[in-house]
Amino acid sequence: MRAVVIEQPGQINVTTVDDPAPGPREVVLSVSGAGICGTDLHVLDGDLEGSVYPIVPGHEFAGTVAAVGADVTELAEGDRVAVDPNVFCGECHYCSIGHGNLCERYNAIGVINSPGASAEYCAVPVANCYRLPETVTLEHAPLIEPLSCAVHGFDLLPGRVGEHYLIYGAGTMGLMMAQLARFAGAASVSVVDINTERLQYAQRLAADRAATAAAEFERPQGWEVVIDCTGAVPAIEDGLTRVRKGGTFQVFGVAPEAATASFSPFRVYKDEIHIVGSMAVLHSFGRAVELLAKGVVEPEVMISHHFGLDRYATAVETFRQGTGRKLQIRP
Repeated sequence: MRAVVIEQPGQINVTTVDDPAPGPREVVLSVSGAGICGTDLHVLDGDLEGSVYPIVPGHEFAGTVAAVGADVTELAEGDRVAVDPNVFCGECHYCSIGHGNLCERYNAIGVINSPGASAEYCAVPVANCYRLPETVTLEHAPLIEPLSCAVHGFDLLPGRVGEHYLIYGAGTMGLMMAQLARFAGAASVSVVDINTERLQYAQRLAADRAATAAAEFERPQGWEVVIDCTGAVPAIEDGLTRVRKGGTFQVFGVAPEAATASFSPFRVYKDEIHIVGSMAVLHSFGRAVELLAKGVVEPEVMISHHFGLDRYATAVETFRQGTGRKLQIRP
């Protein structure tokens, strides 16, 4: 089969590799599409802890079952599924207390040490497969994985209706968080991004206000919930100053591992600011399937580009330039 292979950091090769065969509790998917996100760039650039090279990237994906393992009874050839790429050991301390996303032996398909879906076929555990409702197309289904990350992020927020949200970043995750905030009963949603084209889509989808800087908004008392979806230190530092007393700041975007940000510990203490991180997916994938089927996010607007396998490098460069919204590889 044809596949994208990151041979080592910075080196992409589109080549022919062996077709995968399913293990006893695995299925092989004919991949319909795989989204590109910031994590893929971290893998390509070699700055994600744990990635083992060479690796086939692609962790946001869906497809049709092409083969099933000997012990698989839950799925059959022809079934359409989306895949949770996160693989937990089920044995370590964090798995035992229900925090598999913090697993000491954490693996992720297409990210750590399992071939991903930027390929014609991909073998995955049957336990990680979620059957698609009839209303969800294979073209839209790769959005389920990033949506499941956003759902987990909301699990960690206060969850009160009628509060005001400020979101940094109008890429895929910022747009998804904005749409979830609107669906969850936000009083208002404000979005910041330096990319003015993306701001148009933020307002089209969910934002009451959108600007290139939070200082353009008139809200001197601050926001109850501030979410950073950029991973950019200047955005994080600015966002921490915008949280209302008693409010919550969420670090959702992936910053470089060595990055540091400055903030006032005294203000966190005095104003009882809650700071919370959000890592990947946890008990949220099935709910994301249902939310996409319900139309909580608009996939036709969210997906802006698609590329064949041979144009993977072009897709990566397009992503780096901040062009479009969700970019997909369609083998």
